[in-house]
Amino acid sequence: MPPEPPPTTWTLERPPDEHPHDVWAVGADLEPGTLLAAYRLGVFPMPVDGTLVWWSPEERAVIPVIGFRASRSLGRASRGYDIRVDTAFVEVVRECADPRRPHGWIDADFVAAYTRLHDLGWAHSVEAWDDDGLAGGLYGVGIGGLFAAESKFYRRSGASKAALLALVELLQRAGGERLLDVQWATPHLDSLGAIEVSRAEYHRLLDAALLLPDAFRARTTG
Repeated sequence: MPPEPPPTTWTLERPPDEHPHDVWAVGADLEPGTLLAAYRLGVFPMPVDGTLVWWSPEERAVIPVIGFRASRSLGRASRGYDIRVDTAFVEVVRECADPRRPHGWIDADFVAAYTRLHDLGWAHSVEAWDDDGLAGGLYGVGIGGLFAAESKFYRRSGASKAALLALVELLQRAGGERLLDVQWATPHLDSLGAIEVSRAEYHRLLDAALLLPDAFRARTTG
């Protein structure tokens, strides 16, 4: 595991399985220790009208890693890209934060917060490159066997799909019951293999995943 940052100064608790809403808490901060504590509890941040809100969806979207098989369309779309990991993290996050994107929520505070996590070794980018440069990618938080995907973008067709497929393959190679969290289901994520699980099932998967070694560290040191 990467080195632990100073612990959060806030009291954080795991949402009960039967909590009736997706919203769990409001406030706190985006310090590395706070973010890591939240993800370990199954909670993630997303602002609403300038207020920091912490979410625990009743139905959580995940992409099953064990047994994942890329569809033909996904395989075709992802061809022709050179995959790299953690070579352009800040550029990926800034592209995901482009204010011209519909429903954009990633602001400067989030860019800075996740860049700090990346510098500590807890946040990662998976990137698709071609002859013209960075074509697309995604970023998220990796803790043991958990990868909490935060956002993705593309400049060229199929690039973000190539990054996602490469991420799944990286997690598969690491072994164990990995958890690829994609937050909420959408038709697009459904087409890529996402399913919904209950909060209780998500907590079970999370607890098992957190016991596994870091897939990204194994990639660089194994």
